[in-house]
Order: sequence, then structure tokens, then C-alpha cells
Amino acid sequence: MRDRSTAAAVRKFRRERFVGRYLANPAVGLLDRVGIRSRFVSELETTGAKSGQPRRVPVTVAFDEEGAWLISQHGYRSGWARNIATDPKVRLRQGKRWYTGTAAFVPDDDVVARSRSMATGRVPESAAEWVMKALASDAISVRITFDA
Repeated sequence: MRDRSTAAAVRKFRRERFVGRYLANPAVGLLDRVGIRSRFVSELETTGAKSGQPRRVPVTVAFDEEGAWLISQHGYRSGWARNIATDPKVRLRQGKRWYTGTAAFVPDDDVVARSRSMATGRVPESAAEWVMKALASDAISVRITFDA
């Protein structure tokens, strides 16, 4: 039974990666370049695990005083998660401001509860939980601690 669920998670990941890589992320990037930004979307910059080049991806983030939380919906399979595993130094942009910090995986964190905490209000919380369950294959929380 485990092999079946693992295979299903891989299939889900491949579909989601295709949608993100070729549809969603380019659309968010285009809107950002023309000056249309959302308070719900930040830009995460990692260093490519293979290339060593900066890699940027739009992410949903919950900021606090010391850093930020985000969720890798596909766990260590996502490109930016692999980059963090190789080099945890990251930059995170909210609006026009860049933050630098160190990212760490938090496998014991409840990702469904974390996704609900990223939304405010009953309907957004329910939507966040539904989206997490619908899209995630091996979700894991990531904590970014900002540099002083």
C-alpha cells in the first residue's frame, strides 16, 4: 500500500510541477515585472544546487518579527527545497524589500495548521486547508530566520 501512495505522490508532484513551472510561476513573475504585486505572494531566492546561480520562485509566506514561515508542498522534491538543502542561505522579497536569512526544514510542524495560520478569517482558513490538502504531496514546513 505504501508503494501505491508514494507513486500517487510522485504523479501529483509531476502535475503540480508542470502547472507551477509553465503556467502559475511565469504568470506571477509577469505581473510582478509590470508592477502588480500581491501581499499574499513573496519571492524566494535560493542558490541553484547544481548551477550555483540565483533561482527565484514565488511563494506564500507568513512573516513574523524574527523571520518567516513557508510550506514546501512537495517536500524535498521541489526545486527550491533541494536548493535550500544544499545551501540554506536565502533571500526573501516582500513588496520592494529584500530580507536575507537562513532556511531550515521543520518536519515536526503541522503543515495543515501552518497553512491555516497563513490565512486570516474563516473562509480563507478553510480555503488554505483545502488547497494544502488538494495540492500537496509530501508537504513540509520551512522556517526562515532573518539575519540581524
